[in-house]
Amino acid sequence: MPYDPTSLSNLDEVKTNHIHLDLAVSFEKKTLSGSAELEIEAIADNVTKVVLDTSFIAIHSVTVAGEALKHTLEKRHEKYGSALTIELAQAVSKGDKVNILIGYATTEECTACQWLEPSQTVGKKHPYLFTQCQAIHARSMVPCQDSPSVKLTYSANINAPLRAVMSAVPTGEEKQANGTTTFKFHQKTRMPSYLIALAVGNLEGREIGPRSTVWTEPEVIEAAAWEFVDTETFIRTGEELLTPYDWGRYDLLVLPASFPYGGMENPCLTFVTPSLLAGDRSLVDVVAHEIAHSWMGNLVTTENWEHFWLNEGFTVFVERKILGRMQGLQRAEFSAIIGHKAMVESVELYGESHPFTALRPCLRGEDPDDAFSSIPYEKGFNLLYYLEKHLGGAAVFEPYLKAHVQEFAGRSINTDDWKAFLYSFMEKTFGQEKVDLLNKVDWEAWLAGTGMPPVDNKFDDTLARACSCLSKKWDQSRHEAHPTEFTPKDLEEFSSTQTTVFLERVSEIDALPHTHLDLMDSLYKLTPVQNAEIRFRWQMVCLKADYEKIYPQVAEFASTMGRMKFCRPLLRSLYHAKNGAELARETFLKHKSFYHPIAAGMIAKDLGLAK
Repeated sequence: MPYDPTSLSNLDEVKTNHIHLDLAVSFEKKTLSGSAELEIEAIADNVTKVVLDTSFIAIHSVTVAGEALKHTLEKRHEKYGSALTIELAQAVSKGDKVNILIGYATTEECTACQWLEPSQTVGKKHPYLFTQCQAIHARSMVPCQDSPSVKLTYSANINAPLRAVMSAVPTGEEKQANGTTTFKFHQKTRMPSYLIALAVGNLEGREIGPRSTVWTEPEVIEAAAWEFVDTETFIRTGEELLTPYDWGRYDLLVLPASFPYGGMENPCLTFVTPSLLAGDRSLVDVVAHEIAHSWMGNLVTTENWEHFWLNEGFTVFVERKILGRMQGLQRAEFSAIIGHKAMVESVELYGESHPFTALRPCLRGEDPDDAFSSIPYEKGFNLLYYLEKHLGGAAVFEPYLKAHVQEFAGRSINTDDWKAFLYSFMEKTFGQEKVDLLNKVDWEAWLAGTGMPPVDNKFDDTLARACSCLSKKWDQSRHEAHPTEFTPKDLEEFSSTQTTVFLERVSEIDALPHTHLDLMDSLYKLTPVQNAEIRFRWQMVCLKADYEKIYPQVAEFASTMGRMKFCRPLLRSLYHAKNGAELARETFLKHKSFYHPIAAGMIAKDLGLAK
């Protein structure tokens, strides 16, 4: 029986097989309006009602075969929205199906939709809409069983004044008399509701591979097509490691800067942040990550958000396998070192005994967005990395990875399902010796323990050593009035990722004197850098030292880059820096409409502005 503490729907009685959306996009009203038809199947006997998740949705009608059904929108739960209870005309038995048609519209409080004014786009001429449904925001866009335990297919007719793209395969378009176009889509592979995604804007597409198009505003199309040219190689490498790619298309949509994440693995159409357009292809690891989600998360899905690590830990593990094959083992292990730092920061932010630092946290009564951090990604990766080494290396573990996908494709699973299959695979394939090794794993510490992982994995630090050495030199020079041992050549041999790690190492030592930050900036030209990862780390180094010269640049970056990885820590650090609190709050409040609702809510909490 599926269990999901963050859904109000009756998951124990019914499941959704298919949703058909017929929606009109209104930029004037900032609404989606029309209907959703849900094919519901009873999974128990004597079912008299269907309960769906909604949040800030206006329900206009509920019918079956043209007959109106009695329905009630229950009192709103602060975190989980309002249950829509639909009374069936007659009780249904296990296996029976019923098609429920719901007429509805989104409202201005919809947390899944972000409506951008022309001024918030690159081209400045047309409005733009994009959606973000993970974790529990699909219910604000469509009445549904908003739980990853329910996997469904969907189709859609979207009537819009500008091009629409979705997490599905396009099946045609029809021009309408009023100048709008109806865009048609179908997703034939079963997926959870949080992967329903829509974007509408002045979009241009450019083919970058045999099954890939990059979509973006015309002003960015050349840069995007160049940056993501290796996409097909990433997909093929994933297929070699796992199973054939199941989703048909793998397109990319480069969003405006207010998109809150690095990427979102919407099937057939990965959404990515424009912060990846570094001009040197140095940040496309995010694409390797989102492609890995095609198997881990999209095909094999967490049963509920308490087991989110099954999506993200596996995806990071596969992402680094792909990087290792394409760029070498040192590069993959270097990525693991960077990830380890992010995990340390998350543990420090929550506190090492906080329940959200457990790999399998309890989310009863919690908003899964509040538990979002690098923990499920990096602690999950570290568990899988440890298991691979513990069980005998890639020759043992990679066949298991492929078998994991084959076993669970199309299903939603929890940690117990995962662990049981790991044991059975190892026993059947390699015998009792591997079972004995698995029995030596401290499962309780890994899965339920808070703070850092119980095992400190060691990664190849070849590429990291030079970064640490240079950071150490700066640390040792802190008492010199005018250090002379540094030159611009220090970074000449560094990749942009190594420069990022150097700055991370500097952020770990005591704050440097302002004279040293002046010197570092004049030698390495860090303030004008446009690579978002480097720019972010440099600004964090400066904020730690209360280096007020950087405050205007921090405010500018944090108000023009809505990716939460950057804007949240920058505004939070500015808020805590000397003389920075007022500027942090002022910057956020002035630009609040720029941020996605999910990001705005979390930043408001960070800055003590939440209601």
